[in-house]
Amino acid sequence: MAMRKRDEEGVFPNAAGIDVGASSHWVAVPRQATAEPVREFGAMTDDLNALADWLLDCGVDVVALESTGVYWIPIYEVLERRGLQVWLVDARQMKYVPGRKSDVQDCQWLQKLMSLGLLRAAWRPGDEVCVVRAVVRQREVLLIEQASWVQRMQKALVQMNIQLTEVLSDVMGMTGQAIIRDIVAGQRDAQALARHRSDRIKASAVEVRKALTGNWREEHLFVLTQALAMYDSLAQRIGECDAKTQALLAPLGRQDVDLGKAPKKRSKQRAAFDVRQAPSQLGRCGPHAH
Repeated sequence: MAMRKRDEEGVFPNAAGIDVGASSHWVAVPRQATAEPVREFGAMTDDLNALADWLLDCGVDVVALESTGVYWIPIYEVLERRGLQVWLVDARQMKYVPGRKSDVQDCQWLQKLMSLGLLRAAWRPGDEVCVVRAVVRQREVLLIEQASWVQRMQKALVQMNIQLTEVLSDVMGMTGQAIIRDIVAGQRDAQALARHRSDRIKASAVEVRKALTGNWREEHLFVLTQALAMYDSLAQRIGECDAKTQALLAPLGRQDVDLGKAPKKRSKQRAAFDVRQAPSQLGRCGPHAH
């Protein structure tokens, strides 16, 4: 009899289920907790605080969230601060559980599965790691954006028949940047531009000079100038992310990782190498790695 009673009550008898949306959230609590076990709440902060108050009044101690995108993050953090145990679950788990009735809302089905212990929580790291990870991901976004402006610079150069890619393996290396910046500054003489050639460049000085003899059209020079300015602006933002990451990681302690031989100090790969040497506790969070 005791076992049957426990089965009827469920593994988490005081569980709630929340179907998270962009503009509102549908919430279900145990039927015996209140006369209105299903309610809709808005997505504003005051609404989330009201939702937390209602859950606590209903005696809820564990909450299951189903969501895609990032809409779950504010509600997760509000409920966690209020002392509730919050589980982020993958919607695919619910799909494979049989027995759902058509008239049951998503939040009700989520609440039932949670109460019966049929869901599994996605792992979410601690707040300190989440803060660091947010900065690192911002840096990744900036790097992708910066690469797109490099492509625009390359396109403008090709349109002027400046064939840097034929003589340089990295257009934004030391030699490539020096040449591009000199062009933006107003230099048009191929011989003068070729003087930026580094001794490490395999192409000869004559080949570089030929590659830098082009058609200096005003519209392409304008695009090149703008693209370089955007590249530099993004480089500054990336540097800010690096500084912020180092500041956040310092209290966590440093743990060097063997990544092989370090690139030369003045190479652009060195900054990325140094950042990667910092402790990496940036795990995935949630079913969609939010």
